[in-house]
Amino acid sequence: MIRFENDYAEGAHPQILQRLVTTNEEQTPGYGMDEHSETARAYIKKAIAAEQADIHFLVGGTQTNTIVISSILRPHQGVIAAHTGHIAVHETGAIEATGHKVLTLPSEDGKITAAQVKACYEAHWQDSTHEHMVQPGLVYISHPTENGTTYSKAELTALSEVCRECGLPLFLDGARLGYGLVAQDSDLSLAEIAKLCDVFYIGGTKMGALFGEAVVIVNPAYQRDFRYMMKQRGGLLAKGRLLGIQFETLFEEDLYMAISHHAVDMAMLIRQAFINKGFALRYDSKTNQQFPILPNDILTALAEKYSFSTWETFNDNHTVVRFCTSWATKKEQVDRLIEDIHQLA
Repeated sequence: MIRFENDYAEGAHPQILQRLVTTNEEQTPGYGMDEHSETARAYIKKAIAAEQADIHFLVGGTQTNTIVISSILRPHQGVIAAHTGHIAVHETGAIEATGHKVLTLPSEDGKITAAQVKACYEAHWQDSTHEHMVQPGLVYISHPTENGTTYSKAELTALSEVCRECGLPLFLDGARLGYGLVAQDSDLSLAEIAKLCDVFYIGGTKMGALFGEAVVIVNPAYQRDFRYMMKQRGGLLAKGRLLGIQFETLFEEDLYMAISHHAVDMAMLIRQAFINKGFALRYDSKTNQQFPILPNDILTALAEKYSFSTWETFNDNHTVVRFCTSWATKKEQVDRLIEDIHQLA
């Protein structure tokens, strides 16, 4: 069985494992105050061209989203997100459990627009009984989205401008950020994201690390007491160096981007194979996630050799599935899949 259902089916990139072994018997301060974590912060600040940023390391995506969002919002506020956003559909109500509502906007491709945010904000404040309703207090997006789509520089700039006009902080979920940065036609860089967002995070768990996400708080207004929030929410890891070492390794020689390029290159081969066979794609993803629309009667045959995710029902006879690549996806595995796609009836 060759697994394509997610990008975290394997352990970690060998260079990360080797670094963890090499440093295993070092004695360091805890809670992310060690030299490795400081070096990782320095590497990331250089990559994003933002020396003023605060950088914190957390273990996973849901934990990161919960801590960031709850640290920014006041008790009567909610967070604006696409109805397909991770915090709306794949976090078991983690945001709601902190007392904050997710204010969802409709989306065909996983993205939301500046116009939608502006309309949501104005609809609240123009209602004469607005104090009886949850107040929009934050905008959440992901890049790439759950559907593998990405924001252009123009789209993110427009969102940033509207958020600043309305006084809404902009938070970007970067669980798969590297894949978005290297996607075909991408015109965004880490430095540009740092300029346009108040807070974002650089994913590690889905990007070759054993676990870990690097939270980047660019806006000083949201930096104060963040470590208190981490501790209160169970996110201040005693052996914090385990996170620092991984991001130190990912960023010291551009391993993060190399991993991203490899996964996307493999995904593009799979994408083209489905297109060549005449299958349509549900979303125009140029990242490591591909979403072919397949006849139901061929899914069983594919599933005998490959694991993939069932994404959504397209119609009575077709299903959207997801094929996902990672740092560990091997070319020979992709070649076998392509050959089997070619043989499909």
